[in-house]
Amino acid sequence: MFKKLIFATAAVALASAGMARAADLPVKAAKPVKDLPFFFVIDDRVTYSWMPNGTDPGAYSLKPNGGGFNGNTAKSVYSFTHFDAWQYGTNFFTISMFKSDHNDPASPCLGFTTNSTQNSASLFPANGSTVCAGATEFYGLFRSTLGWNELFGTKQFSMGPLHNISFEWGADYETENSFLAPAKRDFVAGLQFAFDLPYKGYINVAPLAYKEINHNAFDSCASVFGAGIPGVTCLTDGNTKFKTTWAIEINYYMDLGFIPEGYQFFSISGRAGFYGPKGDSNAPLVNIMPSKTEINSEPIRLTFDASKAIMGPKYSHFVDVWVAYRYWQNKFGLDHNSSVNGICAVAGVSTNTCTEQTVYTGVTVKF
Repeated sequence: MFKKLIFATAAVALASAGMARAADLPVKAAKPVKDLPFFFVIDDRVTYSWMPNGTDPGAYSLKPNGGGFNGNTAKSVYSFTHFDAWQYGTNFFTISMFKSDHNDPASPCLGFTTNSTQNSASLFPANGSTVCAGATEFYGLFRSTLGWNELFGTKQFSMGPLHNISFEWGADYETENSFLAPAKRDFVAGLQFAFDLPYKGYINVAPLAYKEINHNAFDSCASVFGAGIPGVTCLTDGNTKFKTTWAIEINYYMDLGFIPEGYQFFSISGRAGFYGPKGDSNAPLVNIMPSKTEINSEPIRLTFDASKAIMGPKYSHFVDVWVAYRYWQNKFGLDHNSSVNGICAVAGVSTNTCTEQTVYTGVTVKF
């Protein structure tokens, strides 16, 4: 879950302030100035959001009367986000906790009612009847940039709408106490192209190389699903190692500055991550489930600056209330059309767990 956004106040401050140098000032106006702090932008926030139609691949139940599969898992999300800017670049870090409902139970889960059965893929209840607590997932993401204009003391990398080019690198880490027991670690490195948008907005496009290491309990030789020949039909420790592939990460922000000044409390933002096929989804095992291009996106978020509306511009973005649309196809690289292993589909019928589509809402507080 590429839970990958740079908050507006910090990003706009960085984009609009630029990197002032003494050589840019008129000689007669030059005066001694106080030393700037190492980080001239620091932005920390906490967020609570409610996601009614989340998914977790393989976590599904049967609808009544054979009406297909229910793959929706409601989730509460608690997040902390940090952004800073210094002389040569930026750093962004976020960590989130996702708490699922009973449709995605924590493991081990033995609390089924007497009328429930289990699907063959995931050991989850087949009719949703369980007294087990929902799974808890932690996801962390880090991205850092070094701007070419700042590194080389030039403005040559700013032309037209192009604001800057930067080196970018980062990593993700994820773990969840579900039966799958994922332990995702991925690393990215590449470039970021930063473009200006109207009303002090921006759009960043980053082509990257992507490398992932994970864990899959289904592949473990100790699992009832993975029993067989170590290294051939199952993995001794369940650790999966994927091929390096390509990725493109995009994020944008823009105030709705065309609204009359007295009502300029709204902004839009969004993100999208595209991750190329990374080999077999059970790698280093082969010929089991080829991975597909993954699209992890939040194409639109509408934010209401509640603190500015109530307390004035001095408190802009101290309290934001927002609503967003989330779309995640081929979640974790799993082919949403594949019936292999009964995760994304069973006998050609989708379990509705490998594509996530949900409108969700939240509150963000700056401190």
